[in-house]
Amino acid sequence: MFLYHRIIFFFFVLIFLSGCGKDPEVQGNRYTLDECKKELLDAEDYVEGESIDLIIVEKKERKMYLYKNNKVQSTIPVSLGKNPIGTKEQKGDHKTPEGTFWIQRKLCSPKYYRSLCISYPRPEDIKKAQAKGVNPGGDITIHAQPTWNADGKGDSYTLSRNWTEGCVAVTNSAMKQLWYAVREGVPIIIR
Repeated sequence: MFLYHRIIFFFFVLIFLSGCGKDPEVQGNRYTLDECKKELLDAEDYVEGESIDLIIVEKKERKMYLYKNNKVQSTIPVSLGKNPIGTKEQKGDHKTPEGTFWIQRKLCSPKYYRSLCISYPRPEDIKKAQAKGVNPGGDITIHAQPTWNADGKGDSYTLSRNWTEGCVAVTNSAMKQLWYAVREGVPIIIR
């Protein structure tokens, strides 16, 4: 029983250390960034036939819906911020923001394979945070798995809980689908 608790503690430490919004150097990186960067430089990061034009994240369901022409094309399970109830108000609250945003850019990440940057904070988020005298936070993304789960063997573990600092996390295979289906400017609604 003691060993079981130590293993659980170890996984929580790993998840805590792999929170989104941080970008430390990763030792022993298992992700190959060259391919990702080349796709971006050569504009080979988008496939018209696989495109989607709207992303909706339903926090209560912990699901992401991908739409094209007002029809659901795919449903993807997600993990959210460690504190999933309510909208993000400040840096460090571990909440996933709610509202209408858009995909600002694609990011090749040594930490999370690939990421789609979300347009948080919006001007209204900044204004609310300033009124409270707090930092609204930022660096909110849809990202794939941390490097310790590069092979996907821990997907059932990571998808069974909310563990990010406010980002929306998907599996690496789901990120591949998103990566080629999304262009900058695609709206994302998180509710």
